[in-house]
Amino acid sequence: MSLDVAPNASWYWPSTLRARLFLVLLAGLAIAYGLSFSILFLERYMSAKAVMLGTLETDIATSIAILDRLPAEERAGWLDRLSRGSYRFVLGPGLPGVPDLSSRGAEVAAKIEEAAGHRFPLRVEAIPGDDKRLQAHLTLSDGAPLTIDVTPRGVMPIAEWLPYVLAIQMALLLLCVWFAVRQVIRPLSDLAAAADALDPNRKAAPLSETGPREVAYAARAFNAMRDRIAHYLEERVQILAAISHDLQTPITRMRLRADMADDTPERDKLVQDLGEIERLVRDGIAYARSAHGNVEKTSRIDLASFIDSLAYDYQDTGKSVSVVSAVEGTISTKPHALRRILSNFIDNALKFAGAAEISVERSEEGAVAITVMDRGPSIPDDMPEAAMQPFFRLEQSRNRETGGTGLGLAIAQQLATAIGGSVRLYNRAGGGLAAEVVIR
Repeated sequence: MSLDVAPNASWYWPSTLRARLFLVLLAGLAIAYGLSFSILFLERYMSAKAVMLGTLETDIATSIAILDRLPAEERAGWLDRLSRGSYRFVLGPGLPGVPDLSSRGAEVAAKIEEAAGHRFPLRVEAIPGDDKRLQAHLTLSDGAPLTIDVTPRGVMPIAEWLPYVLAIQMALLLLCVWFAVRQVIRPLSDLAAAADALDPNRKAAPLSETGPREVAYAARAFNAMRDRIAHYLEERVQILAAISHDLQTPITRMRLRADMADDTPERDKLVQDLGEIERLVRDGIAYARSAHGNVEKTSRIDLASFIDSLAYDYQDTGKSVSVVSAVEGTISTKPHALRRILSNFIDNALKFAGAAEISVERSEEGAVAITVMDRGPSIPDDMPEAAMQPFFRLEQSRNRETGGTGLGLAIAQQLATAIGGSVRLYNRAGGGLAAEVVIR
């Protein structure tokens, strides 16, 4: 049942907290405002109706008394003087009507009867075709018929400026609700943006701790959490660096003893194992140092010369590394960190494909993208992010010659963060892998 209801709910209930708060506050204030206005209007209506009916009773009583005492030949001249906007006097029997009266007509009839003082026979009827028009028929003391034609008007006319006032009030209501919702939601938006951009490896400005007490408390808690995460990561890297550094001494002693041992197959295996351990220790130290890549100073380098020099270094050792496209100009970066990033990419390409190609492009916004491409095996589509994690190896064997230590791409990513860039892995069309670093 709930599965059928949930999708339909989005048609009439907003999905954002801002819209929901705005809708709830606006609806609540509008209903409260409408009730207040309705009560005020009703009270004014009842007061005005009581005054009108009281005035009607007094005026009609006075007019009937005057007409009854006037000579018959003078009564016609007084009709217009005694008539009012909602009723007029007519000498004669008037129009035929029906006795069915509305509730409002019954109230008017009761007041006319009280005005007549029960001295004159009175009959109140409604005029057919006009449910608002009444006629009261009575006979004066000398037997002359008199008709009171009543057309009740609205008891409370609305001023022409009232709709404009209501429109201005609603506009102010909308503005106040929008401002209140904005004041409530803005700290949440800032907190969400800060959480989304959280990167302990970068020194970012702390979240502002101003505002209401609850908002300031949440900002302080977030800043403290970010500092703790950065401390934990730094502590982890320091532990890794310390362990890797301390392992170098016993490994060196073990290698010396192995070199002094007799030349046997067991000695060769021991030397090979020590070589793998040394490689892992060196990668561990390199990873620890890459976390502090921001120590290097930024300098301006010629991009084309830098890429050519890197490719020539590999070519001098007999490696198949070529530059397929380059751009002229200079960039500001940390050259040693950038060289280490590209070297890790090229080493991976040479290990798995035997050859590497370097492409350099510059976007219209000024960002430089350096891509190292190969035609080796591709990676699963859901693995690029995982491949950047420390000690993660796409090649799941324990062979260091094929699987590596799993730190090369993690080192590249940390160094890219330190120089203000980003790293991306993706499969090439036609097979192969591309590793890209973007420097903005």
